[in-house]
Amino acid sequence: MVKPPNNKRFTNEQYDRLKAEAAAPYRGLRKFIYIAFGASGFVGALVFLAQIAAGKEADAPLSNLALQVGVVALMVFLFRWDKESPKIPK
Repeated sequence: MVKPPNNKRFTNEQYDRLKAEAAAPYRGLRKFIYIAFGASGFVGALVFLAQIAAGKEADAPLSNLALQVGVVALMVFLFRWDKESPKIPK
C-alpha cells in the first residue's frame, strides 16, 4: 500500500478514501441512481401488472409492463457491473 507523503496533510484513512474515489469517481452517486431508477421501474411494473389483472386494454399495459421490467433488469445489471469493477489493491 502506498503511504501518503510525510507532510501529514491526510491521515492514512483519508488518503485511502481519496484513492478509492480517484479510481472510481462518483460510484456512490451511480449506485444511488441505479437504485432509484430500479425502484421507479418496479413501482411502474406493479401498476401495469395491476392494470393487466384488472382486465384493462391488454395491449398498452402489457408493452408498458415489458418496458418497466426491462428498466429494472438494466438497473440490476448496471449495479452488479459497477460493483464488480476493479478496486484499489491494498
